[in-house]
Formats: sequence, structure tokens, C-alpha cells
Amino acid sequence: MESLIERLIDWFALPRNGLSSVFLVALISATLLPLGSEPAVFGYVKLNPDQFWLTVAVATVGNTLGGLINYWMGLGAQHAMAREGQTRYLRWFERLGAKACFFAFLPVIGDPLCALAGWLKLPFWACAGWMALGKLIRYIVMTGILLWVPDQWWRALFGPIGRLLGL
Repeated sequence: MESLIERLIDWFALPRNGLSSVFLVALISATLLPLGSEPAVFGYVKLNPDQFWLTVAVATVGNTLGGLINYWMGLGAQHAMAREGQTRYLRWFERLGAKACFFAFLPVIGDPLCALAGWLKLPFWACAGWMALGKLIRYIVMTGILLWVPDQWWRALFGPIGRLLGL
């Protein structure tokens, strides 16, 4: 088990595997699995500031594909069960349509929004476009804000953890 964990950590090592790790973490974090991609995106951009836009693009594509996996899961679930008793939230979602997928970047509710879009059979490409736009804006804003934080602040925040781990 220990060697498996070491191999996984080695495989996800940002400096060596870089954008493929960012892509995979962004993809997995957009599924219903609880994982955040922002630390990977920020970490890679911090190590390679000249690749800001490329990293944001790779993360956006990976995260959007993860959202589309949720869409397809919802579409599959829609085929498996009959839709009964729509709540006012479902009616609101149907009224808003594919534009609701813009909010797929939100924590907790974003991933289920994508699945619900599939379940409601909203137009695939419109949903993909709105998802991508919301996720792109999130990565630009989050990574940009984190890059403005001075290095001294990060060292002060994580210094005690590093000393505990003997780093």
C-alpha cells in the first residue's frame, strides 16, 4: 500500500508531470468526487508563471470534461427512471436552460447542476459552452488572486506545517 501511495504522489508531481497532472486533477475534481483543482492550478502556475494562460486553458478543458461526465451520468439516469413531480427548482432550471451550467464552477452545487442538465436533456453543446465559460472565469480569478498574495504570507501560513513534516 505504501508503494502505491508513493507512486501516486510521484505520478502527480507537478514539476515533472506538469500539465497532465493539472488536467487530470481538474477533470476528477469536476466529477462528483470531492477534490479541488485550484491548488494544483495555482501550484503549477506558481512554479511556471510564464504558463499562466496555458495552465488555465488545460484546467478549464479538464474541468469542463469532468462536468460533461456528470451531464452524461444525468442523461443516463434520466433514461433509467421516469420524471415525476417536478419541483419549482426543476422548473426554474428548465426555464433558465443551458445558461444554468455557467454556475457549474460553484462548490457543492456545481457538479450536481451538470448532472441535472443531462437529466433534463438540455442541449449538450450549449451546456458545454456555459460550463467552460464559468470554469474559465473561475480559474482566471482564483489563480490571479492567489498569485498576488506575497510569498512571505504563504511561508508564514505553511511554515509550521513544513517544520512538522521536517521539510
